Amino acid sequence: MKSDIQFLTTPTADTPGTSLLLHFDSKRYIIGNVHEGLQRSLIQRGKKLGKVTDIFLTGKTEWKNTGGLIGIILTLADTLRSAAASTAENTKLPKWKRGSEDSLSVERSKGEVEDRGTVQDEPFKPAKPTLTIHGTPNVTHTLATARRFVFRKGMPVDVNEIREDRGTEDCRPTWYDENIKVWAMSVEPDIAPLQTQSQPTRKRSFHDFMELTSDSPLPLTMEGIEDVKLAEQDLHDRQIRKGVLSHMFNSDWRLDALFETPLEEVNMPATVFVRNPETRKIEQYSGPMPGDIEPLPKINVLVRRPWPGALIAHLPPTKPSYTALSYIIRNHPQRGKFQPQKAVALGVPKGPLFGELTSGRSVTSKDGKIVLPEQVLGPSKPGGGLAVVELPSDAYVQNLITRDEWKVPTVIEGVEAIVWILGTGVINNRNLQDFMAELSHVKHIVSSEDCCSNYLSLDSAAAAELRLHQIDSERYPIPIHNNQPTLTPQNHSHDSEAVKQWIPAQRGLQIQLEPTVTVQESLVAPPLDTAKVLREVPKDALYLAKAIKHEISSETVQREFGAQNLPSPESEIIFLGTGSALPSKYRNVSGTLLRVPGSGSYLFDAGENSLGQLSRIYTHEELLEVLRDLRMIWISHLHADHHLGITSIIRAWYKAVYGDNYVENESTKVSLTEQLTDPAKVMLEQRRLFIASDKAMNHWLAEYASVEDFGFDKLVTLNVWAAKPGKPESTWMEWNGAPVGFNTIFPKLNQAMRTATGFTKLAAANVPHCHGSKGVAVTFPSGFKFAYSGDCRPSRSFTEIGQGATVLLHEATFDDELRGDAQAKLHSTTSEAIGVGIAMGARRVLLTHFSQRYQKLPVMDGLSTQDLELEDEQDASVEDSMAPVDTGELPARHKSIGEMVEDDSTLADLLAPVRRKPVRDRTEDDSPVADILAPYGSNPKSRPSSPRITKVNTTRHKPANDMKIGVAFDYMRVKVKDIALLEKFTPALLKLYDQAPQYDSDAKSDEGESAGARNERINREKTKIGGGKMGRVRQSEGERKAVRRGVGLFDDNAKREGSRTT
Repeated sequence: MKSDIQFLTTPTADTPGTSLLLHFDSKRYIIGNVHEGLQRSLIQRGKKLGKVTDIFLTGKTEWKNTGGLIGIILTLADTLRSAAASTAENTKLPKWKRGSEDSLSVERSKGEVEDRGTVQDEPFKPAKPTLTIHGTPNVTHTLATARRFVFRKGMPVDVNEIREDRGTEDCRPTWYDENIKVWAMSVEPDIAPLQTQSQPTRKRSFHDFMELTSDSPLPLTMEGIEDVKLAEQDLHDRQIRKGVLSHMFNSDWRLDALFETPLEEVNMPATVFVRNPETRKIEQYSGPMPGDIEPLPKINVLVRRPWPGALIAHLPPTKPSYTALSYIIRNHPQRGKFQPQKAVALGVPKGPLFGELTSGRSVTSKDGKIVLPEQVLGPSKPGGGLAVVELPSDAYVQNLITRDEWKVPTVIEGVEAIVWILGTGVINNRNLQDFMAELSHVKHIVSSEDCCSNYLSLDSAAAAELRLHQIDSERYPIPIHNNQPTLTPQNHSHDSEAVKQWIPAQRGLQIQLEPTVTVQESLVAPPLDTAKVLREVPKDALYLAKAIKHEISSETVQREFGAQNLPSPESEIIFLGTGSALPSKYRNVSGTLLRVPGSGSYLFDAGENSLGQLSRIYTHEELLEVLRDLRMIWISHLHADHHLGITSIIRAWYKAVYGDNYVENESTKVSLTEQLTDPAKVMLEQRRLFIASDKAMNHWLAEYASVEDFGFDKLVTLNVWAAKPGKPESTWMEWNGAPVGFNTIFPKLNQAMRTATGFTKLAAANVPHCHGSKGVAVTFPSGFKFAYSGDCRPSRSFTEIGQGATVLLHEATFDDELRGDAQAKLHSTTSEAIGVGIAMGARRVLLTHFSQRYQKLPVMDGLSTQDLELEDEQDASVEDSMAPVDTGELPARHKSIGEMVEDDSTLADLLAPVRRKPVRDRTEDDSPVADILAPYGSNPKSRPSSPRITKVNTTRHKPANDMKIGVAFDYMRVKVKDIALLEKFTPALLKLYDQAPQYDSDAKSDEGESAGARNERINREKTKIGGGKMGRVRQSEGERKAVRRGVGLFDDNAKREGSRTT
């Protein structure tokens, strides 16, 4: 049976690890690192995950090796669910109309039922696809920490944590299936890391102690009894984690299942319903809630059952594991060739019995004798195989190369290749080189940062950036890369020529395992030819760009831009990801860096592989400077596409600030008591990174911190509660349960926050999206104000806190014709985002977070900012927040937004309270506690629960005359003073992209629908109703001209013409 293993990734900035794909016709196996960026790399290369059943993680359990695991599981679950749905739909057709069988296995009924002479298929259910992850301890804990934001149905995930080394006297494989046998090799470092010198040695397993108690003739000592208790606790803790994991991926929980309970027993936050006694219909409850100061009525209410994973408030603690895992993987032996003459001589007649013998089964001859397969088959051939070895550092080399597996024929027979995944510098280890020389008959393939080049592994995104660079080199830098590795076999110093024959790993390099083990380079993907990409930019686009640059350099334009009068004009905004939901070939998931001279650097959301994106924009030295200057990371909400890159960013910051070998000691360690009693001192005495978000985000970081030391002890984790509507200064923050902020009653603490963060103010607002979603507005000493929406519908409260923003960064997930999708999924359209900027009075507006259906340019046709609806955030419960990431089921409040209460408030009415009572800078002396707590009543963490949509006619409130709007691209760097220049380059950009939005046929929408299918559906709906899905929005002639001029960048004339529309 033919099989091969192929390199999916090698270490680069985009893909900071090594991943391989073992391919059989019936199954696929991922082996190596499931690192950040792997999912995007698979999309780039067109690799499908539908047949992946097992993942074999190598190395240690740390984010560097597992950072992409959550994203891969989510994508795999959605892929398999779509395939299962397709299979189920296929079975509804008559048998003769069905297509080929789906790749998923299906449990068919025992037979077909005959009804009136017609053969019919009995209904059947597709078997649940199962994913098994093999790795070292803490893999289950890592996944279980994500229980608050990961939820899928129908794909059980099992984790096989390889905890004990069975010893080489047991030569049985650790794991096997119908295709392969696997021997796992757990390797400990010969020198314990400094952080663990004071930690106890690893506990023995529960089974070890059970054997001790049953076989030992001596009674257990008190120490032994304590060890048994610890082992029992360890087993119990593992069962809890496995239970959480089961509920995350294989739960039968339903969003629409309600149960009755007394109101006083409801755990908040929650959406509460009651049954109307007259109509008997279920309605949302709007009275006093648990935690409010008003007395609660003695009534029973209906609430959704929290999904079981959310009921585990805290995972059992764990400790870092420094075990590195490697594997020997072999195919099953191949049976020898069938020899028919021997079968005939033994009395076996020709026919079906020959097939039985060929398949390895015994048969009975004509004279009644048993004939064994061995009697008629030639010599068997051992299965081909290879070893995948990961050595994070020199400390692991000796314990790996001295293992007995390398000397046991039943294990090593047939292994003719070794893939070495090595840490920096390990390739130069003398002991490892000698070991490679001893195995000179084996092919050695090496993957490490030393031996692999930092090529552009995301070809499509890099090519798009190169083309943009030709149009506007100042805003679109060439991604930093190097196609030449540091070390090659030719310049590798060693006495043995055999060692110099190692093969550097390359993307696409293939190792064929059957029928013989060979290394094939025919599928190696060459590095992107950057010179060719630059040459192929359309000449018309280059001509337009040249003319635009000439116009910009004119004295008139320079005088115009010199008079912008913007605070902090040199502040720079760098886009690390501008796509939504999941990464695509052209857009990474959300992440934006803000650099304010004299204050610091700030990251707003950190989607997967944000660090890799930074590494493409900045040189190594520049990146270290950015990291050392990083003051705060703001995470808008707990959806995976907005925060799965934060761990790598924190770890890189920690390394840049404190160095590789920093070890906390008693003199530098800060106790919890010190943090609570004098937080100002703690903030200022040591370099700390602020993480501001909902408390669930910081809880996730705290739980993961027990897996590895990524710098958590040096963080200031701020749990943020939004401001009361109309009072931005009432934003509430806590660190370890103690109130902190910029406007507390403690002057020293307020000053420490301003000094440590570089802000003078921070205001947060609850926004309509999911549980804990918040928008934020930060103000700097210069008066520069930056507002970031995160994911949301147009928000009344966010508009209030962002009043007068210098720059508004707002999501624009959908074009205007998909307004219904935006409402259902709680996102904004392009016009709505611009309308928020107008209502906010923002000087500059940047649009980001585009649906991945818009692969290159978002659709900006038909824009209208009239009749903007600003929505109040509703009290989204934990149960509500789980629904959108599962089956697409929507909470009741999402299903009928039109039924929500609306009023006819104008923008003037909406903002009148803010304008009548401008918020002055409060001094510490006139800030009584009662005033600070007043917006929250008796509970500073309470939030408004009654929804409202406010209609705003933005034509009655003209934007500032100089308001400019820009569209964000990945890797784009734009200074505040240059945002106005973006619209100047619009004609060249349209020419670059053929003056039409680009749709990729394989781009998936949030629901998994292809862009092509979505476009066809929309066109059909237009034919039916004469417009888009929600009807075409009104568009003025001025707006149409603006669209023709550019990518939705309104100039002053267009805005004035648009304001005359009735």
